[in-house]
Amino acid sequence: MPTSSAPEPLPVPIRVLLPGDQEVVARLWSRRQTPDGWRYEVGLPAYRNGPGDSVEPAEYRVWVRAPDHVRPVDGVSYDAVPTEYLKPPSPVQEALGPRRPSGWVLAKASGRGPGRGGVVHAVDCEEAPAGAPVLPLDRALDAAEQPGVRLCSLCGAAAELDPVLKGFEHGFDEP
Repeated sequence: MPTSSAPEPLPVPIRVLLPGDQEVVARLWSRRQTPDGWRYEVGLPAYRNGPGDSVEPAEYRVWVRAPDHVRPVDGVSYDAVPTEYLKPPSPVQEALGPRRPSGWVLAKASGRGPGRGGVVHAVDCEEAPAGAPVLPLDRALDAAEQPGVRLCSLCGAAAELDPVLKGFEHGFDEP
């Protein structure tokens, strides 16, 4: 059974500012809001080689910054151009900031004997070994309880895992 899909929207003309103070009328296909401004997907007119010695009209699509590289064409409405807007961050996201990757890695110490267990790091710690397997919380806690294993204080593994290992009441005064 054939499925129907919405037809691709028709592009509208837009002026594109090229390097060397050149300007060309191109086709605006879509626009997107990004954290550092707007990007417009434009189709620039071009030629390409066809079969044999033929030359064919073509279009080169590229994302450009707006308004740095584009200008409106007088009398053209841009209301129907597909537009992707950023969702504003929630108050929780704003308060917490960007999330770090989840998981932990164990940097095994070389040699044998006491104090040679290794160090548990957050996956994004600059001291974490490259290519080490990522451990979920329960396996990281198991590793941290092994003799000679310590928790990295550089990346916060110690601050994050110690309360889980020792209990959340540890360090608070008794009433």
